[in-house]
Amino acid sequence: MLGWLVRWQLAKFERQFDYDVSYLRELYEASPRAFFRFSRISAMAAHREVVPREPWFAAKIIATLTEDCGPCTQLVVTMAEREGVSPAILRAIIAGDEAAMSPEAALGYRFAKAVIERDITRAEPLRREVVSRWGKKGLASLALTIAASRVFPALKYAVGHGQSCSRVRVAGAETTVVRQS
Repeated sequence: MLGWLVRWQLAKFERQFDYDVSYLRELYEASPRAFFRFSRISAMAAHREVVPREPWFAAKIIATLTEDCGPCTQLVVTMAEREGVSPAILRAIIAGDEAAMSPEAALGYRFAKAVIERDITRAEPLRREVVSRWGKKGLASLALTIAASRVFPALKYAVGHGQSCSRVRVAGAETTVVRQS
């Protein structure tokens, strides 16, 4: 009975976001226990408290881009579009064009990059600015999405479903991705 529900939920997600979840189906078939442990990451990656959409999605996109520049990135961009993040901001994030981002989106972008690059010198003042703007709840939201967003593409590649880099569509138009280090 539970297997039917899992398959139905996966198919629903796949239709809703036009995203191939074969890797999750295979994970479930291999080990339902592993699948359910992994599924907790989704809640962690989706946690957003206090932080506005733009900086939160900027951090989430940059974290995803460090592991993937294909379907996983497209999924996060699609989610951001559906949450109302403007196409111009999304294109700026994907292109790494801080000047074209709102100040809040640029903060989320710079903070995520500094954290991922383990650049303590850059991360510390950005962390203070995050806390100053959104408090410790905001810092927690950004920290969780940065950490968790990297897990999905890593798992996908580990189980043999990674794909080569591709263009990402923003508002229906292909956008060149600037690969993150």
